[in-house]
Amino acid sequence: MDFGTALGWTFWGNTLGAWSAAVAVGLGVGFGLWLVARGLVSRIRALADRTATDLDNLVVDLVLRTRGLVIFLVAVWAASLTLELSGTVQARIRSVLVLGLLIQAGIWASGVVMHFLDAYKRRTLEADPGVATAVGALRFMGRLVIWSLVLLVALDNLGLDITTLVTTLGIGGIAIALALQNVLSDLFASLSIVFDKPFVVGDFIVVGDLLGTVEHVGLKTTRVRALGGEQLVFSNHDLLDSRIRNFKRMNERRIVFQVGVQYDTGFEKLQRIPGMIREIVVVQERVRFDRSHFKSFGDSSLDFETVYYMLVPDYTAYMDAQQAINLEIYRRFAEENIEFAFPTRTVHLYAAAGEPGPS
Repeated sequence: MDFGTALGWTFWGNTLGAWSAAVAVGLGVGFGLWLVARGLVSRIRALADRTATDLDNLVVDLVLRTRGLVIFLVAVWAASLTLELSGTVQARIRSVLVLGLLIQAGIWASGVVMHFLDAYKRRTLEADPGVATAVGALRFMGRLVIWSLVLLVALDNLGLDITTLVTTLGIGGIAIALALQNVLSDLFASLSIVFDKPFVVGDFIVVGDLLGTVEHVGLKTTRVRALGGEQLVFSNHDLLDSRIRNFKRMNERRIVFQVGVQYDTGFEKLQRIPGMIREIVVVQERVRFDRSHFKSFGDSSLDFETVYYMLVPDYTAYMDAQQAINLEIYRRFAEENIEFAFPTRTVHLYAAAGEPGPS
């Protein structure tokens, strides 16, 4: 039997020659796509070294995410176009190709989402370590949405009626959301904390009568290290519903303190006290004096109120300045013979009629 006769053999309605041509077309298309992908990666990588944009890196990443199975399916489809195949076989080949392309599209979409989320994480992680938690949650949600859409489109491509499935999933989703509403509220609260940034890791916050330094922002809870050393755990939803005082964001600290002197202090000394306190406050570092006044007549003291501002929010710097002020006030009052007041009570005794008075 000669070669020409062999090429005339038929298999599934096509001669051996037609099958040979189809194989050649498939190999050519597959090898050509592989060469194009390699060449595209090398060219874009060379371009990426000369540019500051990050989009070329994204293109390289997407090309590298292209699966060999998809190239194989495209090659098979191209080869099938050269053959005489039944409509059923052609339809199945197209369905498999579309399914492969859908999976590849899902991989590319996931790559785009991951790329931009990772870029955001790199830009903000140093300033806000808590962003890693939110990025992790968004990665999960993004993949869930993408692959859910891929699954629905794939089922529709296979000829299945997805209307009932979508309705069922919608009802099931509502039921799941109702069952997990507390968890979901904490999840969205954590995203709000990370992106709205009412506080970040390292901030000193006060929530009600609880206070401490933020250590970690999780998907459900935020952990705060209290001044006493214990760890406070807040639900993210409850935390955002509370009034939060963020002392780390404070530009300057307003300080109000009072000094009380005895009632028998002379008038001239009382006049000098506000100026004396002003002189003491203004010489302190990182302090802006506001006012000092004879405020009120207390139960057992003459009260002077002083207000100044610390130009830095650091609590230790405030305590150092206040300590220096207190010590200097004590020294100056001692020099001026001004006595600090302390709680006293005077009892007046009166003799009843017909009785001798106190001796």
